Formats: sequence, C-alpha cells, structure tokens
Amino acid sequence: MPYNLVQAGAAVGKSKTAILRAIRRGVISADRDAVTGGWAIDPAELHRRFPPVTNETNRTPKATAEIGEVRELRVRLEAAEDAIRFRDETLTDLRHRFDIATQQLGEALQQVRVLTDQRSPPAKVSWWWWPRRG
Repeated sequence: MPYNLVQAGAAVGKSKTAILRAIRRGVISADRDAVTGGWAIDPAELHRRFPPVTNETNRTPKATAEIGEVRELRVRLEAAEDAIRFRDETLTDLRHRFDIATQQLGEALQQVRVLTDQRSPPAKVSWWWWPRRG
C-alpha cells in the first residue's frame, strides 16, 4: 500500500517537505493521484533511498513523554531497591546483635547458677504421725 507524504515522512523520520523535495529532485519516484492530487509513494522506492526509522529514532512527543516516565520509574525502582537493601542490612545487623545478646544472657545465667545454690530445698518433715508423749 503506497504512502502519502505524511506517512512517508513518518516512516523515514523526515518532514513531508523533505520527501516532496526528494520527489521533485528525482531522488525517489512517486505517482500523483489523479482524483485527489496527492502523492502515492511506493514503500520499496522510499526505503531504497531513506532507511526506515526505529522506535529509538522516531521520537514523537508522546514517545518522549513515555521515555521520561520510564526514566522516572527507573529512578523510583533504584530508590526502592536501595531501601530494600538498607532494610536487609539492618535486619542482618539486628539478628547478629540478638544472637550476641542471647549468648551473653546464657553465659550470665550460667554464672548465676554457679553462684547460687541450685539444690532443691529439703522435703518438709511432718511430725504429726509421731506418737505424743505425755
């Protein structure tokens, strides 16, 4: 399906004026539509002289806005990853401190046990069953 001037310009990243100049200079060939008077440019003929644009080279305002949004999202993602990394480092540090505190508590309890009498108290002797004197 042939391009018109606007479509041809968008396909190669040029303005419609630049495409019209190329037609008039004979760089590319095109046919005039007898009814509408518009140009009909064969895609093969257009791309023979001008390479097609990729998404990176065809920057419309919408595409530029989307690129800005993608950049902003990447910045947010990096900030979130930094926050997650900080959280993980903090958790690792707290777990390490908890392990040390648990170990120190165990050692302190061991010392308390050594310093105190841990034997169970003697059984209470009930004297009620002994015969009474007197």
